[in-house]
Amino acid sequence: MNICIKRSLASTVCSLLIAASGMARAEVERVEIVSRTPCTDCKTLPDAPYETLRGRATFALDPNAPANARIVDLKNAPRDARGRVVFSTDFTVLRPVHAVDSTLLYDVSNRGEPITRGLDYALDPKGARFENTGFLERHGFTVVASAWGWDVASGARGDERLIFQAPVAYGHGGPITGKVANEFTVDKATAETSFAGIEGRAYPMATPDDPAAVLTARHRPDDPRKPLPRSTWRLLPASDGGVPSHIALDGGFRPGTLYELTYMARDPVVVGAGPAGIRDLLAWLRTHPLEGAPPPRRTLLIGISQTGRLIQQMLYEGFDLDEHGQRVFDGALAVVAGAGRGSFDVRFGFPTRAANMVVDRDYPTDIFPFATGPTRDPVTGRTGSLFERAHGADGAAPKLFIVNKSTEFWGRAASLMQTTPDGRADAPQDPAVRLYLLAGMQHFPGGERERGERVNCTDPIMDLPYLRALLINLDEWVKGAIPPPSAYPRLSGGGLVSVAEYDRLFPKINRLTPPMAAFTPLRLDFGPRFTSAGIEDNVPPEQGAPFAVLVPRPDPDGTDAGGLQPVELRAPLGTYTGWNPMGSVTGFGWALDRFQGSFQPFARTEAERRAANDPRPSLEARYPTRAAFLAAARLAAAKAVADRTLLAEDGDGIVSAQGAFYDRILAHPPGDQSCAYLRPKPPKN
Repeated sequence: MNICIKRSLASTVCSLLIAASGMARAEVERVEIVSRTPCTDCKTLPDAPYETLRGRATFALDPNAPANARIVDLKNAPRDARGRVVFSTDFTVLRPVHAVDSTLLYDVSNRGEPITRGLDYALDPKGARFENTGFLERHGFTVVASAWGWDVASGARGDERLIFQAPVAYGHGGPITGKVANEFTVDKATAETSFAGIEGRAYPMATPDDPAAVLTARHRPDDPRKPLPRSTWRLLPASDGGVPSHIALDGGFRPGTLYELTYMARDPVVVGAGPAGIRDLLAWLRTHPLEGAPPPRRTLLIGISQTGRLIQQMLYEGFDLDEHGQRVFDGALAVVAGAGRGSFDVRFGFPTRAANMVVDRDYPTDIFPFATGPTRDPVTGRTGSLFERAHGADGAAPKLFIVNKSTEFWGRAASLMQTTPDGRADAPQDPAVRLYLLAGMQHFPGGERERGERVNCTDPIMDLPYLRALLINLDEWVKGAIPPPSAYPRLSGGGLVSVAEYDRLFPKINRLTPPMAAFTPLRLDFGPRFTSAGIEDNVPPEQGAPFAVLVPRPDPDGTDAGGLQPVELRAPLGTYTGWNPMGSVTGFGWALDRFQGSFQPFARTEAERRAANDPRPSLEARYPTRAAFLAAARLAAAKAVADRTLLAEDGDGIVSAQGAFYDRILAHPPGDQSCAYLRPKPPKN
């Protein structure tokens, strides 16, 4: 095993480490540190500086190792003289300069961009802009991130984006080919656009500019696909000379239309090498010093949205254990992943794809099993568990926090993580798992000053303080403390209801009409080889019966009643929902925005409430004075700190920001339907 320290572009200094006999089958064969610099944007104490390392790890996977048997097409990838499949990835390390007993926090980067540094930031007391609090540094975390997804477009995230060099599978008698489908929409009329998903890449056509390729159009996912004449559209050459991912259409593409480009592709990437590389990098870091720092005693993972789904996939695949059955991480925080996993280990897989109400519904995102305890699908007769391969020889599994927000119940079928597939009973959960609903929150931190393409103003609750508390709780759990109990709505307590029942219970509020449907995944048949070999023979898949999707019960104000209640809900200023209809300008007015929730403030006075026929008590009735509101907010923050859903260091900031929000609502007349009051305009630097 080589550790190479590249001191400049012109010279490389390498030191050779001789592996012990027990480590003879090394999965990480080389680690190269390209740069090591002080962290200039870290907020640290003078005697505890941080530094940033950037490097590259090279892997060598044994296709015959039992732990790698499930990696689709690994045996079809080129091998070196030892019979190993070699590939590499960029990685970064943010760590204390002075070696300490810190927790290693692995940041499962989202489309090549690390996400964890966001935990360092909090809104200023007026809620106008973010300020660096130095949270990660003050708590001594070492943060590691690496690339793992092959289909992130070149330059999509700038020059600092992490790059994953994935192996490509080849057939013994020629290239491997297979049919692929690329669904896409456009936000505005345009003559040309990308067909490769969110910042995605495409597979090459088996026949260049294939005349048999088909472009179809339809208005809803269940509508028949209508082919567009082949003479009316064409692929555009890639600017970097690589595989084309943009398409032009005579007359242009239009909003409100779901387009799909289907063709015979070649050279599938070994997609599962990405999560395998995460596994092996973590295994290496647990047993090797890196540039003067000892191996960590604890390793946690954090993933948000797409990367939360990847964590769930890694646990399902058993990638929490290395090739020798040793644990590679102790705990994980999977945030806003919703139900399902993704195309993270299938032939011709697209990791960037995720199903929603409009697009990507025919990709293998929402596949049974969902819950961490064993369940049975009554339609197919299959039984399974998300954790069925996650337990080690000692019977233990990593500690896992599954954290969803209200939006994931409407847009990503999160209830399937909690119930049986038919929605008739609460599902059993593995003892190593805690589930949390961050009630009243949307997928992304919101409070945008403009509606954009949505019907309602967006949900303004900031999730970062609560994610910080969850991370500390997970870290303490791994160290041996007892974690806070799960906080999520259950069927048995009436906390989950059908969409129809939600509509019946939701208060009749002007300009806030609940949706009549939530995203509901279907059972999809990808063909006879999908379950056993990860190969999709049916493209598009044959659609079967829908799974049962439920949503959290609303309280009398219309906000979700169960789950982890943030300060903003314990001392509320309005109704916060997990849904927000798309505006008619998008052409998809029948659907929900995939990321955003809604906010509607309470009437300022009882007179305004009566004039608007609003059933919710006014701010005047709830808080007679500003001082009364601040007292309620302080009490809510104190209770949140006491039950460990908020860190004491964040309490005063939330109370101050809510006080400023209260002032903006009082200054916002009921006739003004703009959203600018949600967040003050950031001051100019």
